[in-house]
Amino acid sequence: MIEMVSKGLATLEVSLKHSGSLFMYAGNEGGAYAKNSFGNIYTAVGVFVLGRMFHEAWGSKAGEKQAQFNDFIERNCICISMELVTAVLGDHGQRPREDYAVVTAVTELGNGKPKFYSTPEVIAFCRKWRLPTNHVWLFSTRKSVTSFFAAYDLLCEEGTATSVCRALDEVADISAPGSKDHITVQGEILEGLVARIVSHESSKHMEEVLKDHPPPSADGAGMDLGPSLREICAANRLDEKQQIKALLLKVGSSFCPDHSDWCDSHSRNADRSVLTKFLQAHPADYSTAKLQEMIRLMKEKRFPAAFKCYHNFHKAESMSSDNLFYKMVIHVHSDSGFRRYQKEMRHKPGLWPLYRGFFVDVNLFKANKERAAGIAKSNNDIVGHVNNGSSRSTIDGLANEDANLMIKLKFLTYKLRTFLIRNGLSILFKDGPAAYRAYYLRQMKIWGTSAGKQRELSKMLDEWAVYIRRKCGNRQLSSAIYLSEAEPFLEQYAKRSPENQALIGSAGNLVKTEDFLAVVEGGMDEEGDLATEREEAPASLSPSVKDTIQKTEGLIVFFPGIPGCAKSALCKELLNTPGRLGDDRPVQSLMGDLIKGRYWPKIADECRKKPYSIILADKNAPNEEVWKQIENMCHSTRASAVPVIPDSEGTDSNPFALDALAVFMFRVLQRDNHPGNLDKSSPNVGYVMLMFYHLYDGKSRKYFEDELVERFGSLVKIPLLKPDRSPLPASLISVLEEGLNLYNLHTERHGRWESNKGSYVQEWAKWEKKLRDTLSANAEYLNSIQVPFEFAVQQVSEQLRKIAKGDYTIPSTEKRKLGTVVFAAVDLPAAEIQGLLNKLSGMNSKAEAFLKDKPMDNFLRKAHVTLAHKKSHGVSAVASYGLYLHRQVPVELNALLFTDKMAALQAQLGSIDDEKIVSKNEWPHVTIWTGEGVPPKEANTLPQLLSEGKATVVEINPPLTVSGTVEFY
Repeated sequence: MIEMVSKGLATLEVSLKHSGSLFMYAGNEGGAYAKNSFGNIYTAVGVFVLGRMFHEAWGSKAGEKQAQFNDFIERNCICISMELVTAVLGDHGQRPREDYAVVTAVTELGNGKPKFYSTPEVIAFCRKWRLPTNHVWLFSTRKSVTSFFAAYDLLCEEGTATSVCRALDEVADISAPGSKDHITVQGEILEGLVARIVSHESSKHMEEVLKDHPPPSADGAGMDLGPSLREICAANRLDEKQQIKALLLKVGSSFCPDHSDWCDSHSRNADRSVLTKFLQAHPADYSTAKLQEMIRLMKEKRFPAAFKCYHNFHKAESMSSDNLFYKMVIHVHSDSGFRRYQKEMRHKPGLWPLYRGFFVDVNLFKANKERAAGIAKSNNDIVGHVNNGSSRSTIDGLANEDANLMIKLKFLTYKLRTFLIRNGLSILFKDGPAAYRAYYLRQMKIWGTSAGKQRELSKMLDEWAVYIRRKCGNRQLSSAIYLSEAEPFLEQYAKRSPENQALIGSAGNLVKTEDFLAVVEGGMDEEGDLATEREEAPASLSPSVKDTIQKTEGLIVFFPGIPGCAKSALCKELLNTPGRLGDDRPVQSLMGDLIKGRYWPKIADECRKKPYSIILADKNAPNEEVWKQIENMCHSTRASAVPVIPDSEGTDSNPFALDALAVFMFRVLQRDNHPGNLDKSSPNVGYVMLMFYHLYDGKSRKYFEDELVERFGSLVKIPLLKPDRSPLPASLISVLEEGLNLYNLHTERHGRWESNKGSYVQEWAKWEKKLRDTLSANAEYLNSIQVPFEFAVQQVSEQLRKIAKGDYTIPSTEKRKLGTVVFAAVDLPAAEIQGLLNKLSGMNSKAEAFLKDKPMDNFLRKAHVTLAHKKSHGVSAVASYGLYLHRQVPVELNALLFTDKMAALQAQLGSIDDEKIVSKNEWPHVTIWTGEGVPPKEANTLPQLLSEGKATVVEINPPLTVSGTVEFY
């Protein structure tokens, strides 16, 4: 990302992440939507807030402008995406002071592939219609980009809206303030930032838009707009329907004349056959063909997604038996679905992107002869586009993959409220304080929270647990109104010390919601029918991350691997060697090939029957769906889970490299009488192995390991190959690549058919024989590169024993040091500084007299020249040195200044890439000694003391030049 910006290829765009819910509006005909739902209280609230903002912006002209706006976006097939921030739909990070929305995206849907407006275009569109915009910053130079990331590192654990916005304003090349000030409408608790790569021309475009489209006036300011959202919800608390009806009536007919999405909710579910009919129908246009292509692929690849169809009552007057209208909701259940789809897009650039919050209007009709002929003619072009990758398909493909790069950066002051307090309530009340402590420690370790903040938060959260359980007893505090209790607690806690205030960020001025909270029926979450994202509500306690695993709890050892990875042999060794895990709990092994029926529910049953045992789950656990089941087992039985994986370098698209795959295949073909019939007598061993290998397709090794650590808090690796092995022979590479290519051809045409079916039966038979011959010819090599099995068993046993005892350190899934940065400095070699002092002592009597009784060996273990300090100089000052991080800079030491209380070397900093490094300190220096009770920062006063005759100076002539590196501390 930084390299792209520094080369002038891109710009980094950063915007605020408001604490709200996704709301989409496509006009009254187009509909209003939450992330994966419509026709409920969430969308009714969204429509009301949007309508109210029109009144605030346009005043007496609001009705006229609302009608024009609806007409405009419906004619142009435009969808507006917003962050809906309100106090009536349940607590999030902080209760907003006002109910509002901020436009985050504008999309044109009518001409082929959806076209997203650039941010400058969004701002121009919003200012034309007087819609609220977000605060956006642009960073178009290497210096500004590195300063941004450094600023986040400095602020991620204590940042609030004021400090974050101020810092970004100082380091950004362009700052475009939002029309809604976060501090005024939301408060100081800032959820996070969203950073993404945009075109390098975006900066110029942004400057033009800000010049040509000044912020609009608010004609409705001060007008009586009638009851507010909160007042309407408070006055209509009978049920959800009553609140929806009241909200829509107050919106008015000019903005929302048709209430059918809400009124007909009980009868809108369509027959499941609609999806089949849609996929079988002849596409009437290019967009339909591309949507069919997308859905077919997702179904064939078994993506974790649902395709829900509903009757579209907006079109009720046009409906007939030959002309049917539906709304289709594409609901992706897991983030893994998006990652897998992106990989498919790399192989098939013509695929349309998959979005979170995907709604499709479907019209199934029988065409007359004339219309059918026209459609058939256009379909000839469509088929070419879809199947042959023609120019149109290329145009609709990803022009630049980097344009989709986006990262979310959240702040600890928000996470402690939402993730540690709110999402921990069920664990605290159901499982008790010890389980809650294990939960929040796991979360902090996953985030890479600094040790100091972990200690502070642990103290605060333990106190919170005692406080809220004492106050609520056994009745769990509702997550919808948890801030009613949490905010007063945090406010009082923050008042105790400045450190506590920094930890909490901001507390107080609580907005009371109990009287106006929206009625949500059916136990839905804040966005309708979503499965909450894992970070926001981790599905499992996964107590494997506890300081020590309790012997009163179970342990599940499972294997995300491939046949031939030695899991069954490992399980046998662990089972037959009592005490190998350093644990007196009973151990049992359940082999998947010997279990009748569904395997993982059987494991769950065993966990409930024997809650204190160690279960070796002897079955491959290759994907997120299985991992989710194991997480749920952990939560329901209070067991821990430990993934055990074969060690391998992996590739960018698979956690297992070809040499590991070759060894696994070789091992399987040595087996006799395998319970699962996967051995040398099986005719399609190669195909089955490739099928398992492809279950991990799309996961890099790093992603694979990080995902397991984040879910379960631990990871055990089975040693597999010797590090000093010779490369994989060309013949093995060739046969494996040939098999992978054949597998891709087979699955693209036949899906999940076995290799003895379909049009590639002969090719499979030839390849299976070639694979066996090639592996046999390389048997000596394949045996020689494997580590001894006894060594592998020993290593796995030791790792499991450490986890059981609590001696295990969780692998970091985040390389960046977050939240611990306090100052920037040039790090100097202490040994060279010590050598200089020894030399100076021999040359100057004053220096010798001063240094002779000083324990410099003990004091001078580290040396640095401070460049900027967060407290003294500000976040942006420290962040500005991010450009030079880890770079070498020459430092000239030319004088020794000292008193009886302290001593320092005067320093003159050199340049990096011909740019002078300037310290924010008035006097750059290296503190080498202070007396007892004297803080090192007092060395800054030495020049003043020298001018007053209270300090001594010894010139260093010629000066000594040492090389240091710019670092953050």
